[in-house]
Amino acid sequence: MKIIKSVKEMQQLAAAEKATGKSIGFVPTMGYLHEGHLSLLKKAKAENESVILSIFVNPLQFGRGEDLDAYPRDFEHDKELAESEGANFLFYPPVEEMYPAKPSVTASVNDRTDVLCGKSRPGHFDGVATVLAKLFNITQPDRVYFGLKDAQQVAVVEGLVADFCFPFQIRPVDTVREGDGLAKSSRNVYLSDKERTEAPELYKSLLLAKSLIESGERNSKRIIEAVEQHLQETCSGVVDYIELYSYPDLKPVENLSGRIIIAMAVKFSKARLIDNIIMEINE
Repeated sequence: MKIIKSVKEMQQLAAAEKATGKSIGFVPTMGYLHEGHLSLLKKAKAENESVILSIFVNPLQFGRGEDLDAYPRDFEHDKELAESEGANFLFYPPVEEMYPAKPSVTASVNDRTDVLCGKSRPGHFDGVATVLAKLFNITQPDRVYFGLKDAQQVAVVEGLVADFCFPFQIRPVDTVREGDGLAKSSRNVYLSDKERTEAPELYKSLLLAKSLIESGERNSKRIIEAVEQHLQETCSGVVDYIELYSYPDLKPVENLSGRIIIAMAVKFSKARLIDNIIMEINE
């Protein structure tokens, strides 16, 4: 595995790979890798001849009150995991390489951002879209891999790729979970022992919603109320939101049909966890 810190060198290497007929799978991350990230690498390796993993903690997507410096980092650990999963290139640019000057042009995301996590993080997805547009042009991928744990991000990226006519596929990958159902996340390490025993209730409450829908319930308000009651009875965390929308356009639906997402965020003492399920209602 080759480690690259230069934008120009990464572009040249990606172009050289494509010139030999190799397909490129790209996994963009902010590092502190866990099994969820590794599932993306596995998928990329299975579907492409060459795999690029990027690690870049993007300052543009951190808003007021969000501590960029406190974001967890462990490059040596990440490097070992990336190499063990067969990544061919690890793109690890410093901030001054990605943003050598204040950007004269940035992306503005106009849809799919005023709900779920985007509602409380204005400008966050503008920063995500801006850095991804740069990374896509640097790595020149054929397929790009994102985890569905952050389903809103996947929806925003799908819009970005469609609107800007990027010539590659977005490949969403299912959420990786612990044995008890808790979604894998770098934030899980901040849970107390008691909170860790409660955290799987997030997924259980989503499965309750799925069961209600499969039993014929179509009223979104009643489904959300059932999820909230389950969490209140089983979990000490504070519910930030429980929302139900069409997917990927993230629009309200009163009587459910088609592809939908049920998503939530719950605040514990030192960690805010998100989870969701996406399902198809065919009637």
